[in-house]
Amino acid sequence: MSGKRKDVSYPPPGQRQLRVGEMLRQRLSEVLRTVDFEAKILRRASVTITEVRISPDLRQATAYIIPLGGNNMDAIVALLNQESARLKKLTLTGFHLKYTPDIHFVADRSFDTGAAMDKLLASDAVARDTRKSDVENM
Repeated sequence: MSGKRKDVSYPPPGQRQLRVGEMLRQRLSEVLRTVDFEAKILRRASVTITEVRISPDLRQATAYIIPLGGNNMDAIVALLNQESARLKKLTLTGFHLKYTPDIHFVADRSFDTGAAMDKLLASDAVARDTRKSDVENM
């Protein structure tokens, strides 16, 4: 066998995955808004769940979160992962699925990435390069 890694590309999520992920996002948002946490940082935090991605077999769910203002993100993610069994039970009560997915929380850094891209595109070097290519295309 050669030393090259096989390039694995996964198919896009199916309709069922998308539907279950969105339903989980909504239910989890409700639970986070109403549950009483022991940790003071979680009691004070206003957390937004931006997306829930679910595995093709519907056994694993990854909830992407961002706290209001982005403060204490790593601590909040760690505490939510500690509470995941309890949150899973509260969220999935009355939810009729063949399997109850395990929920894992991850910090959503897409807004940071987008802001960095905006900053890069607004930089003088990029603006200068785009002006040059506009002149050359005329």
